[in-house]
Amino acid sequence: MTEIDAKTDALVPDWLTLPDIAERLDVVVTRVRQLVKEGQLIAVRRGENRVLQVPADFIGDGRIVKGLPGTITLLKDDGFTDEEMLEWLFTPDDTLPGTPAQALRENRGTEVKRRAQALAV
Repeated sequence: MTEIDAKTDALVPDWLTLPDIAERLDVVVTRVRQLVKEGQLIAVRRGENRVLQVPADFIGDGRIVKGLPGTITLLKDDGFTDEEMLEWLFTPDDTLPGTPAQALRENRGTEVKRRAQALAV
């Protein structure tokens, strides 16, 4: 869990604290911390109080967006830091179109994973 720079922070449209994530997933906060530790979610410290936060786009319909944990794993295996993963997931790509995070939310995860795998080459 790292602190985020202003450039990457600006790419993410909305953030949620771990208690907010717990409420949306209907789990206890310790479970959310475990999901972060397991690499199913990315949490970074941001704001004045350096509170751990997760991009709101990672949660949809009461669960983690389909394909996100696998994409995070692929990017980690490619040596990406948490900040680099967030930058990649939230940088618009005209060929996608949209951002990889948006594509995951729209159930276009296969293409996102293909692109994440191509980064390792």
